[in-house]
Amino acid sequence: MNEMIELGGIKGHLAKPEGAGPFPAMIVVQEWWGLDNQTKSIADRFAKEGYLAFAPDLYHGELAQLGDGSTAMQLVQKYGMGAPVELASAFDALSKHPNCNGHVGSVGFCFGGRMSLVLSTLRPVDAVCTFYGGGMQNVFGELREKLKAPVLGLFGDKDESIPAGTVEQFDTLLDEVGVEHEVIMYPNSGHAFFRDSDPSVYKPEAAQDAWERVKKFFGKNLN
Repeated sequence: MNEMIELGGIKGHLAKPEGAGPFPAMIVVQEWWGLDNQTKSIADRFAKEGYLAFAPDLYHGELAQLGDGSTAMQLVQKYGMGAPVELASAFDALSKHPNCNGHVGSVGFCFGGRMSLVLSTLRPVDAVCTFYGGGMQNVFGELREKLKAPVLGLFGDKDESIPAGTVEQFDTLLDEVGVEHEVIMYPNSGHAFFRDSDPSVYKPEAAQDAWERVKKFFGKNLN
């Protein structure tokens, strides 16, 4: 069952597995374009794997067209500051949902990759995954102080949106914090390599490997 509902005061796309719950839950955080069909399809994929998946609409109905970076940046500036509080509220509501077994993970892409990490510093997320988290270097301080969840980080070596050396710094930080983690850098892959709706960036081999790692990671930490 897939539907738009409100959880914790924020509307979003809820994808529920078939059968009787309760299920482990997943918060799926959008790219900077907004809650588009790509993000909804990823929530649906998690539901097929047995997760109660909620993709919150952090832009409250607004959406940037794919490739319109100017509008996307305006939306990030407009809604980005409030996103962590809204994600925390969504986490609280999802963790208490009658179909949730009490275990909640978080995964995000681009802007959402950073927000997924931020959420893990605000709430007891059981496992957190970031795909090419844009601007994640800006939250390294919070991660160092508050991160406790296992982390899976997935990046492309041709991603020009992430400053050189940032992924290596992230990996070192996770070593210092002492959490279980795996950081993967895919060769010949740029930003948004997982976005299968955009042939200009999609890298099938990297995306397939990443999805297998995601399933294994959350299967271990949320069940």
